[in-house]
Amino acid sequence: MAEIHHFDHGWVTPAVSYLLSVLGSLLGLTAAVRLRQSKSGGERAWWLTLAAVAIGATGIWSMHFVAMTGFSVTGTPIRYDIGLTVASAVIAFVAVGVGLAIALLGSSAPRIRILIGGVLAGLGVAAMHYTGMAAMRLRGEIHYAGREVALSVAIAVVAATVALWLTLIVKTPVVIFVSALVMGVAVNGMHFTGMAAMSVLPEQSFGSVAGATASGLLVPIGAAVVFAVLGMVYALAAAPSEEDREAAAYLASRLESRPAPAAGTPPGQLWGQQSQQSRQGQPGQAAGRSTLGGGTWTYRDRDRAQ
Repeated sequence: MAEIHHFDHGWVTPAVSYLLSVLGSLLGLTAAVRLRQSKSGGERAWWLTLAAVAIGATGIWSMHFVAMTGFSVTGTPIRYDIGLTVASAVIAFVAVGVGLAIALLGSSAPRIRILIGGVLAGLGVAAMHYTGMAAMRLRGEIHYAGREVALSVAIAVVAATVALWLTLIVKTPVVIFVSALVMGVAVNGMHFTGMAAMSVLPEQSFGSVAGATASGLLVPIGAAVVFAVLGMVYALAAAPSEEDREAAAYLASRLESRPAPAAGTPPGQLWGQQSQQSRQGQPGQAAGRSTLGGGTWTYRDRDRAQ
């Protein structure tokens, strides 16, 4: 058997792969919170897509690819089939998206939906991993140990089920962050368990190995991941939160409850604003300041105002 190295660049590749899995999980869980708060089908589809990209493409697939850059086999170069590599990314995205849709887009039997979604997503993640491994081209014959393969699939299913369960319960930033750390451990555990199942029987052959190098794929994949992360961060920051929606609804209700402007209101006077004459004799009332319901207020004072 050929000698295999999983950490050819030391702890750099596993550390970066773990950070990617945590970052993807963090963004995905945050998008899942927005998905649960969505009011329309279009919003749900948008946040579902972002969550699938964050967890499936960034947190799982890109982690797998970065970890593979530290993989080497003594005596042979390693190349990658571009078609199968792209297919593995698509499998990760679709599998996680289907699992999220089953778990989150429904109201009945949540435990059964989480279980079904977790099994499907976990099997999809395992399929992504072994499709990515099938994309490798080297001078040798790849074999897998059945026990380790079964264990890696079991880890993938359990990790996916836990991830879907977390998407239904996490809300606060601290809990989301801790959950992302746990998901990162599970994703990396599945990957390296699957890698431990692999062995290579070397073959004596000459000539070059067809395919793209890991370093050659690293630049376009790295650029795609960076732009995807920046886009998801912008989407999460720009989208209104649940408190923003409540504030807008509160403002609308206060505006609707104000009395209509009296006849003969001077031009330029805002609706609900006191006239210059009525403000005379009221020290502390700033000129031109509008009021709602006869006094100043803020959204944070809504509970006292109601």
